[in-house]
Amino acid sequence: MESLKVGDYMNTHPVTLNRTMTVAEAVEKLVNSHYPGGPVVDGRGRLVGFLSEQDCLAKMVECSYYNEQAAHVEDIMRTEVLSLKPYDSVLDLAQQMLGAKPKVYPIVDDDGLLVGSICRADVLKAIGMHLKDAYKKAG
Repeated sequence: MESLKVGDYMNTHPVTLNRTMTVAEAVEKLVNSHYPGGPVVDGRGRLVGFLSEQDCLAKMVECSYYNEQAAHVEDIMRTEVLSLKPYDSVLDLAQQMLGAKPKVYPIVDDDGLLVGSICRADVLKAIGMHLKDAYKKAG
């Protein structure tokens, strides 16, 4: 199972956000993508942060309560981002996901450029496909 690589199962067209968009715009993109969070990239495609639905929800409730204008992604994004490389192991990622870790991981190349993302459903699909193939070969 170590041969299962993140790059083979990642979403190569992930939802991306930028720091200057409003939280409301980011929420719309996240909802339409059906991902619980997304990477924030700069103009060159370099990973600079991550924004989750949970981060957005907290800020939107606060803005509603105080009747304030919407915040921007850069105001609430996380800048310490757990990311992966395409050659990382899906099984290692699955083990990491068993803890209280993110549901979505950005995938970056060796230069820090975003090349994809992977979520729990992608990891389940990868392991399920591998187990199905192993069962066929054994049977």
